[in-house]
Amino acid sequence: MVYDLILKNIASHISLNTDEKNYFISLLKMETINKKEFVLREGQLCTNISYVSSGTLRAYYLDKECREATIMFAISDWWVTDMFCFINQQPAMLFIEAVENSTIFQLQKNDLEKLYNEIPKFERFFRIIMQNVYIREQLRVIQSLSLSAAERYHSFITKYPQIVKQVTQKQIASYLGITPEFLSTVRKNKSKKIIS
Repeated sequence: MVYDLILKNIASHISLNTDEKNYFISLLKMETINKKEFVLREGQLCTNISYVSSGTLRAYYLDKECREATIMFAISDWWVTDMFCFINQQPAMLFIEAVENSTIFQLQKNDLEKLYNEIPKFERFFRIIMQNVYIREQLRVIQSLSLSAAERYHSFITKYPQIVKQVTQKQIASYLGITPEFLSTVRKNKSKKIIS
């Protein structure tokens, strides 16, 4: 069934009866996004949170020199949005792009509010999701301040081996805050250590 994965995701934190599941499903909008197409563009009003059913998305920011800084990746069974702009209903600061052909379920902000009112336990679900994201981002900031580029790369490939297979080295470099050339050097040095 098309909704099995997202319902399993929900069930990891709250239990729903059949009517509650049906109501939740009725609020979702399924979208098929081709590789390099955008779910969200900078400046566009951010009205949706997206669940990745299949594929991979990437959220990134463009600096004044038009350099990409990858904020996060979202693979199958992950949620993604420009959270600040979604919560505050403001124009997006981020681009969210499909790294590969992807299928997503979108939930609009006003429908999320309806969901909280109709099925209050969804507040618990999204609180847990947001706590987990906050923890992940806090640890990432600490690592960026305390670890070398090589250590950050090793941590990334150890923690997210499935992402490494689906994104480019250039995108990983922009996530780690280093140049692709420097990442190439880091990877070569890692390979030499494994061989020796």
